Amino acid sequence: MNTLTIDFLETLFKKEKESSLFGKWICLKDIQELLKKYEATFQVSQIGTSEQERPIYQLKIGAGKKKILLWSQMHGNESTGTKALFDVFNCFLNTNAKEFTTILEACTLVFIPMLNPDGAAVYTRVNGNNIDLNRDAVARKAKESKILRTLLEDFSPDFCFNLHDQRTIFNVENTQNPATISFLAPAEEPTRALTAGRKHTMNVIVAMNALLQQVLPNCVGRYTDEFYPTATGDNFQKLGYNTILIESGHYPEDYEREMSRKYTFFAVLQGVFHIAVTNDFSSYQGYFSIPNNAANFYDVLHRFPDPQKNSAYQFKDEIIDGVLVSKLCKSDEKSLKGKFGHYEIVFDY
Repeated sequence: MNTLTIDFLETLFKKEKESSLFGKWICLKDIQELLKKYEATFQVSQIGTSEQERPIYQLKIGAGKKKILLWSQMHGNESTGTKALFDVFNCFLNTNAKEFTTILEACTLVFIPMLNPDGAAVYTRVNGNNIDLNRDAVARKAKESKILRTLLEDFSPDFCFNLHDQRTIFNVENTQNPATISFLAPAEEPTRALTAGRKHTMNVIVAMNALLQQVLPNCVGRYTDEFYPTATGDNFQKLGYNTILIESGHYPEDYEREMSRKYTFFAVLQGVFHIAVTNDFSSYQGYFSIPNNAANFYDVLHRFPDPQKNSAYQFKDEIIDGVLVSKLCKSDEKSLKGKFGHYEIVFDY
């Protein structure tokens, strides 16, 4: 297995992190001017407009036979992958390291850094017509879904990277560790059969996990592979386009998702490099050694001597007067047995 070194990635991230992008609320206005600096190195083009007529852009680079399609912010309020992609763009713009030469010689890369600019503008999961794009792969009612599908069929990628954020509730099964990064090789049908395409997808995930375990030991999870008939990853996998789902999650005291941004950057670069230098993707068994996600976290947990009095709270993000505000809301769950908090307050009376 060809694994990038942690020192190399740490140095890259420190140097190439796009400083103009920070926090959880990333909108089209945050990236539109930024795209201009990549025009000399990438093919930057508008590939359509959203339901509310905001432009949707793609960036293309490389001349290799292996085709990779990557997109982010299919859900407007999930921006960690977007930040990580711009960090990756800076690497191609500024770095002459042999690893990037290898990628560009072997691969052609197409990126959509923000598929849902309408949702991003108001920090919602859905698009401007209240459609969840990640559940619109069959009906394709949304303009954004049509754009993605047209690009998929025209480009015909060997691998896709579908970048999402996951909630702070997730831990790595049988641990009290947050699932900072989770992976999924989507199922193609209800029996979750291990098709050749799924095995190839798993092979790339194994390589990414091997890298992350060096810096995030026991903090990487495996997202449920329950088949969703209308989901994007499931349908793209079913159509023969190997689709890797990356879910960027919580890192301790990292509610701005800046550390998970770094590890998403690590994962994307490792995944793309692995594809570039690998010809046999048949080995997949290591995928099943990645623990499942569990959902046992709250943001804040109050513990009392009488467990019946314990109470739990989750942050709810809202845009108020043009500012992203996180409100702490009490959970109505009755039993907190086996649950834990990112912050725990213990009362001894």
